[in-house]
Amino acid sequence: MGKFTFDEINSMYFDVLREIGNIGAGNATTSVATLLNLKLNMQVPNVKLIAVQDLNTAIGSEEEEIVGIYLGVHNGIEGSLMFLLKMNAAHYLVNRLLGRPQDYDEPFDEMDLSAMKEIGNIIASSYLTAVATMTNLTIAPSIPYISVDMAGAILSIPAIQFGQYGDNALLIETAFEGETMLEGYFILLPELDSYDKILQALGIML
Repeated sequence: MGKFTFDEINSMYFDVLREIGNIGAGNATTSVATLLNLKLNMQVPNVKLIAVQDLNTAIGSEEEEIVGIYLGVHNGIEGSLMFLLKMNAAHYLVNRLLGRPQDYDEPFDEMDLSAMKEIGNIIASSYLTAVATMTNLTIAPSIPYISVDMAGAILSIPAIQFGQYGDNALLIETAFEGETMLEGYFILLPELDSYDKILQALGIML
């Protein structure tokens, strides 16, 4: 078990984690803009330290349907990453990729899920690449998994994982602004030993 705990996070650690979120989300914004041939500006991410029991409602009602992309993270650090989108943002991205009218909002079929998985994979991988570049750690993502479900069901996964490590979790909220506003949420879930590695690689001694 590492020395790092979310229950004892201080301002220096928080600033470092916010900077990781800032650069990671910036990379993700560039990747989405390139993939969809869009001009996007990223708002400065809002990094929140929230109670684990509040994760289910972190991005709205726990009964609201959302899209979740889940990746395992291996090699230099161990853990996982979730990228979450509300349905209006997910429909916008998929419609743009598939050349559909932007008001198309039928339930996702297999083609939609495949397109959303590819978008989510690019976004999440871009985020992890930024972390790897900053830390000089080797980070290998797994095959992504996608879920379209109520927020409470999707967010129960990180709630269970963070619950093993402490009472608080780190949520990175960002927005991509272009033709419309797209809100996205990252939840990075390294094992605590991996947080030690990340912070030490950045010169933060624990």
